[in-house]
Amino acid sequence: MDRIAAKGLDAAVVYADREHCANISWLTGFDPRFEEALLIAVKGKEPVIVTGPENVGLAAVSMLGTSSLLWPGFGLLGQDRTKAVPLPELLASAGLEKGHRIGAVGWKYFLPTEVASADSAVDLPAYVAAMLAAIGPVTNAAGLLMHPVDGLRAEVEIEELARFEFLATHGSESVKRVIFGLKPGMTEFEAASLMQPLGYPLCCHPMLSTGERARFGVGSPSDAVIERGAMFTTAFGYQGSLTARAGFVAESADELPANARDYADAFVARYWEAAAEWYETIGIGVTGGELDAKMRARLDNDFFRLALNPGHLIHIDEWMHSPVRPGSTEAFRSSQAIQIDMIPAPGNSYFTTNIEDGIALLDEWGRAEFAERFPEAWGRIEARRAFMADDLGIRVKPEVLPFSNLAGWLPAYLLKPDLAISRV
Repeated sequence: MDRIAAKGLDAAVVYADREHCANISWLTGFDPRFEEALLIAVKGKEPVIVTGPENVGLAAVSMLGTSSLLWPGFGLLGQDRTKAVPLPELLASAGLEKGHRIGAVGWKYFLPTEVASADSAVDLPAYVAAMLAAIGPVTNAAGLLMHPVDGLRAEVEIEELARFEFLATHGSESVKRVIFGLKPGMTEFEAASLMQPLGYPLCCHPMLSTGERARFGVGSPSDAVIERGAMFTTAFGYQGSLTARAGFVAESADELPANARDYADAFVARYWEAAAEWYETIGIGVTGGELDAKMRARLDNDFFRLALNPGHLIHIDEWMHSPVRPGSTEAFRSSQAIQIDMIPAPGNSYFTTNIEDGIALLDEWGRAEFAERFPEAWGRIEARRAFMADDLGIRVKPEVLPFSNLAGWLPAYLLKPDLAISRV
């Protein structure tokens, strides 16, 4: 509420649906499964969650200690709406008053180069935005939570970092099982079954595709048969984590396209060296622009055709924001969770390769607290740092804590997972 007041606002209204729930989930521990919800926080009053019939009970016991109000319109079609209280009346009972200056939080904010009047461009459903505008002036306040420098979610508490490490451990093991169990002749469904999910909420859908579909990267598995020499990509992640790998279903260069037989040396090894430099560069005080420039010097060319930002902040949502942009002066700091996410998209016979995993940054004090409170997780982190240094030749700074069991690991050929790129 102090942040809300500092922006000259009287209230914040946080919108969520099943996919875009990270902000409300972080604030309250509640996410609206199947439905939509509004968290209404007014200065001097108890926060209120307005949601549909399947979630109104769960919302009432959120960690924030909110009360909940039922609006069937946030539920699924066909459910009883005959006794519904109009949403404007619920907004008023939650504390919103005529003339209140309202900060609306959806799942992104906009820049003046994107839309006119960026401060007033809100990504809430139009009918909700209209009801709020009838109360008072509405401003996009997503930056309060999501700005990469001073957003409340830009730093992650020790307890949450420990949870992210636990989930990254299991998520990376899912991808590891897929790669080590991959065999020509199995279907994509059979390969995806090796992920063996725990049942914890995911940050995105499980991805696995082969052949020409693999070029799109984000596809879900099908009953397509995985062929020897085919392109292949997979990704899996729980909230707070994501691990991805891509390459060819091959054992040697002989099984690659004739004009890409140098794939291991010309493409994978050079990409891996960029990833190794990413790991060795990132640290507390390093700016996003510095990291971006180093990666673009290696990968932003006609051969690799780098897609997207080469790194971003990760949270409950897989991509919260990214300070890794050309010219960015935004510096990484302790207690941030960060994703290496460098995707080459050459659009030719070399297809792609990929390392995507998460790390955290913690200063000396934070590392001591983490090690004391979560010794098993700390042991895994130390083992990963040792593997990266001793087996791969990647030496990260003391503050860099790899969360994935596959950190830095990249096989040139997916059917030879024990043959990974290394400086050692």
